[in-house]
Amino acid sequence: MATAPLPGYALFAALLASAGLPIYIHAPKFYVDEYGVSLAALGAVLFGLRLFDVVQDPALGWLSERLRRVRGLAVGFGVALLAVSMVALFAVTPPVAPLLWFGLTLTGLFTAFSFLTITFYAQGVARAARMGRGGHVRLAAWRETGALLGVSAAAVAPTALVAVSEAPFAAFAVGFVGLALLAVWAMRREWGMARAPEPSNLRAVLADPIARRLLLVALLNATPVAVTSTLFLFFVESRLAAPGWEGPLLLLFFLAAAASAPLWGRLAQRLGAKRTLLSGMVLSIVAFGFAATLGAGDLVPFAVICLASGAALGADMTLLPAIFAGRMAQIAPNAGQAFGLWSFVSKFTLAFAAVTLLPLLEAAGFRAGAENDASALVMLGVLYALVPCALKLMGIALLAAVPLKREETG
Repeated sequence: MATAPLPGYALFAALLASAGLPIYIHAPKFYVDEYGVSLAALGAVLFGLRLFDVVQDPALGWLSERLRRVRGLAVGFGVALLAVSMVALFAVTPPVAPLLWFGLTLTGLFTAFSFLTITFYAQGVARAARMGRGGHVRLAAWRETGALLGVSAAAVAPTALVAVSEAPFAAFAVGFVGLALLAVWAMRREWGMARAPEPSNLRAVLADPIARRLLLVALLNATPVAVTSTLFLFFVESRLAAPGWEGPLLLLFFLAAAASAPLWGRLAQRLGAKRTLLSGMVLSIVAFGFAATLGAGDLVPFAVICLASGAALGADMTLLPAIFAGRMAQIAPNAGQAFGLWSFVSKFTLAFAAVTLLPLLEAAGFRAGAENDASALVMLGVLYALVPCALKLMGIALLAAVPLKREETG
């Protein structure tokens, strides 16, 4: 059994996570506050970029497989593009119209993010296969714990940096470059670990009924996270009337997820990943069901909800990728194109949330940072809390029907 450099996987996952979900949390509000871009326009751009990913992500999966013999070099180029795009997004005054600059910089950032995520997860399949029984769950626990810590840091960094910098988002981008250098160094020997398998056939992945169902579960399960991430800052500021608490609550949410990830991994080794993941999904429904009842001043109850929903996120991020990777190890060992589809599903949910929710809020009369009437706040509560519950229920029903053997889940 091979010994794996699991801390390196955690650090690289932290880098990618810092460039994923936090961008959907921070970038729209940053461009609204700094440049006066409308919520509807930003939502449309985000959705358009995800439509581009319909073609791009599977193509990047194909490219990742073809570059498997020079993965280290390809990853280096990808990380460089990711870092440059992050600096351009937050630290450079737009030399063109802000909405156009938003679209251009995010195109570079999302392209690099997609390629690196696909390559990283495909490499994880190969590494976990050398770790023996339970390797996929063990690697996923390290990887997703690192990712959640990266999300935690990136989610609160701009708020925390306000105290030490007049340009907190620019400082965040510079710090991201430093993290990129560390992550590349930590994984420098891993990409050439062993001769990678021959490229997989995407048709074989799509022809597998279990793989198709798992992709659909991923879509249904990721959409609630996308919904709550898109609306979190608005919910805290306007529905709870607690401006200034967004950063601490985000940190609480993601730290709960990071702390719970290893626990979910250990529980999955005892009970099975599928049963454990279903438990986490039920916990998420309970948490967000209570969130729908909150109003101005309910800061402490919402903090408890952040702890519970964060713990549920730890199950989602650790176990579902491990289940999918375990299946790919059987039907598509190289897995690049398969994780191209996985990457698309994950990112599409964020764009779908942005293009539907932000215009709905605007149509209901909601205005960020302003006084809102009762109907606008009710709409915010419904979208933030009840829509995720309905989607999670559908995800639970679908996952429960997927026929997985214990040995196929990690």
